[in-house]
Amino acid sequence: MARAPGLSVRLKLTLSYVAFLMVAGVLLLAVVWVFLLRYVPDGAGSRAIMLGPSRTDLWRAFAPRAAQAFAVLLVLGLVGGWILAGRMLAPLARITRATRKTAEGSLSHRIELEGRRDEFRELADSFDAMLARLEAHVAEQQRFAANASHELRTPLAVTQTLLDVARSDPNRAADELIDRLHAVNARAIALTEALLLLSRADRRAFTRERVDLSLLAEEASETLLPLAEKRGVTITTSAENAPAAGSRTLLLQMTTNLLHNAIVHNLAEHGTVELRTAAGPDSVTLTVENTGEELAQPLVSTLTEPFRRGSERVRSDHAGVGLGLAIVKSIVEAHDGTLAIVPRPAGGLRVTVNLPAAR
Repeated sequence: MARAPGLSVRLKLTLSYVAFLMVAGVLLLAVVWVFLLRYVPDGAGSRAIMLGPSRTDLWRAFAPRAAQAFAVLLVLGLVGGWILAGRMLAPLARITRATRKTAEGSLSHRIELEGRRDEFRELADSFDAMLARLEAHVAEQQRFAANASHELRTPLAVTQTLLDVARSDPNRAADELIDRLHAVNARAIALTEALLLLSRADRRAFTRERVDLSLLAEEASETLLPLAEKRGVTITTSAENAPAAGSRTLLLQMTTNLLHNAIVHNLAEHGTVELRTAAGPDSVTLTVENTGEELAQPLVSTLTEPFRRGSERVRSDHAGVGLGLAIVKSIVEAHDGTLAIVPRPAGGLRVTVNLPAAR
């Protein structure tokens, strides 16, 4: 936005300082003049001559000295005000330079203002914190874009390969080609839908309503029961009423993703999943705990990143697209909640979602 040039803040502060100094000088000289008038007679004549100098003589002696004092105050005010304003605005100049570097695309620069805490220090610290969050967010978005491009390119490349093989071998069975193309296309559709859901959760584009997490837990358990039975996993549900405020569709997706992740990443035989809901005075809790392989905390802390899988990106028949926990994290944050993922000592994970309770 183009703006007309104006006076600098330093010059404005200097002029303000000079104006204040001049007003204070006028008041001081006025007080001195009034004080002197109390002891000097007014008028002429023999009585006035006998008493000493008159007010006219005093004014002739006082006025030049007052003018000189005003001139000295003006010079001192301009010089001192300019220096003081420069020192006061020095932190602001550093903040301005950092802002310009940020506008040019440098997010790694920090102000790091020294000194004790004051208004400028708080502004600089807030700006540094904002830059740190922005840099982390941009880096996360860049990783997400790169991973999404890779994941979307994979089914397209597989489709292209299948079509090339079919073209070079016209006698190849069409049913096998159709089945493989159908599987690849279904995976691409699932990935696209997951990306759309993740984008919707990040935008918070939903209407809040009263949702009972216990009902969602039971619905997710019934939906994924066939998958659990197929993989030999036992689901145990302990659901007490836990009313939250949010989108039923997104919260059901969150619960389903957590339960699906707990079933898929479990023991090969006799695995268990425990699903619990609880309600407190101000919040409700959903906990999903499953058996499985032992996981290190550094790996667990990265599971909510998009396209990151706990099994080092090894795919299986139900491995998903690598967005399950990333979607869960976005849904939880969109509902102003918290997500905690900790490894169990015996193996597996304990995932706890804490959401504000519905009023």
